[in-house]
Amino acid sequence: MQTQAPAGKRSGTTARRITPSMSAIKAEAFGYDQARHLLWRAGFGGTPQQVQTLVGWGPEKSVDYLLAPEKVEFEEVKADRFDRDIMRAPTAEEQRMGREARRTRDEESLARLAQLRQQREIDDRRQARTMQRWWVQRLIESPRPLEERMVLFWHGHFATSYRTIENSYHMFKQNMLFRRHALGNFGELLFEIIRDPAMIAYLNNNQSRKGRPNENLARELMELFSLGIGGYTEQDIKEGARALTGYTFNDDRFVFRRNDHDEGKKTILGVTGMLDGDGFVRAILGRKACSQFMARKLYKYFVADIPPLEASDNDRDLDPSMKAAIADLASVMLSGKYNLKPVLRRMFLSEHFYDPRLMNQQIKSPVQLVVGAIRSLNVPVRDLRSLSEGEDSALGLMGQSLFFPPSVKGWDGGRSWMNTSTYYVRQNILAFLLTGKKAQGFDAMADVERYDAAPLLSELAKADPGAEKDPERVIDYLLRFTIGSAPEEARAALREFARGLSGGATRDAVTGMLLLITAMPEYQLC
Repeated sequence: MQTQAPAGKRSGTTARRITPSMSAIKAEAFGYDQARHLLWRAGFGGTPQQVQTLVGWGPEKSVDYLLAPEKVEFEEVKADRFDRDIMRAPTAEEQRMGREARRTRDEESLARLAQLRQQREIDDRRQARTMQRWWVQRLIESPRPLEERMVLFWHGHFATSYRTIENSYHMFKQNMLFRRHALGNFGELLFEIIRDPAMIAYLNNNQSRKGRPNENLARELMELFSLGIGGYTEQDIKEGARALTGYTFNDDRFVFRRNDHDEGKKTILGVTGMLDGDGFVRAILGRKACSQFMARKLYKYFVADIPPLEASDNDRDLDPSMKAAIADLASVMLSGKYNLKPVLRRMFLSEHFYDPRLMNQQIKSPVQLVVGAIRSLNVPVRDLRSLSEGEDSALGLMGQSLFFPPSVKGWDGGRSWMNTSTYYVRQNILAFLLTGKKAQGFDAMADVERYDAAPLLSELAKADPGAEKDPERVIDYLLRFTIGSAPEEARAALREFARGLSGGATRDAVTGMLLLITAMPEYQLC
């Protein structure tokens, strides 16, 4: 598969430079292509009608709408959405029974207790799969796309895997935490993440106590979550680990065990005092490198697939305009005391964000691909289980099984999403959504849940009466909507397909065209 080169690595010296301008895009420059770009980057795409709505609103109203999810009614996630007691701590009576069985060597009782534990583990794994299906459904249905995009961002940033902690409710609590702070304040989220049971268990901080500090959380808090490699020293890690001693949990609640906490003087990132976890976080937030690190992470997620900061070339090949944009966003973050909305507003309104060389060049993540196809094309969801549940689901086979990031680094993204195996799955899942056709056979409901392309033709007819009957104009419309810009080979393939149609651009003909388009490498980009 061939895709466009990363924006910071374009070849040639005569190509036009990416604009460094972070000034707001003018209303007259915000048209169909820019609205489509915003919907894909700040969400999961949109229907032609939604694209046109944003064109009518203009850039400021569109961005402000996306940044205010609290104004859009949608079912709030309740704490009792999933069972918190599957992996509960043993009751006092169960503990007593276990002690008594071990004391008397009652093998039958011990076997019964072990069997109950195993059953809870089976039930919990089942709930974890149900949670995967639930979140994908919410991603598809939510009228607050940027909110869910940010929940997904935090899930990859503060990556925690069910495979390690084996407590589905703790993963759910973390998901709710990310949603609560999705567009809020990064500093506040950092204070809460050191109290999150899933994170504490994942990085073994529940084993950290005075005299025996565990360094995992302290290291990742700086290296992966806030400062990046080079922003701290090994001594900062040791001192930070001491500050986090006693930070643990009991069942579903954070617990600070004072007797396990090292109350001695510490020096972290140049700050000295009787620092605890909050003092550690304040020291991090006081470093300019923190705003730079987070601005870069947000830029990579929303704007362009740039190399990680710890790369050996240290940004040598990064376009100067990208460096300038990231510095500008870091400045906004710092002056705004880590509030995210001003940073995202600056980004999504900037002329830089809409530079043609940054549009249609990001490789869609598996979640973006599946959720975006469903939301933009209005294809049937068909089978949420096969889309989302487990490593053998479509998302799992494409490398993004929700609640199961591969490591504490999260997903690498970008070109790592693409290889011969995942590209094959990507093509198959899009064909499945459009037609119900599986790799082997058809979905049992394929004839009942047939994809209806009529709304797409209807939107074309509104914008250009009569165009829906002209295959050439239908081709132009579909390519602009689905790909944004397409090479001549793509148009030629669709023209060849259209020549064999006797009934013109019918609904079935449009479905056929979409099958061709979604199989193109360009459809993998947004």
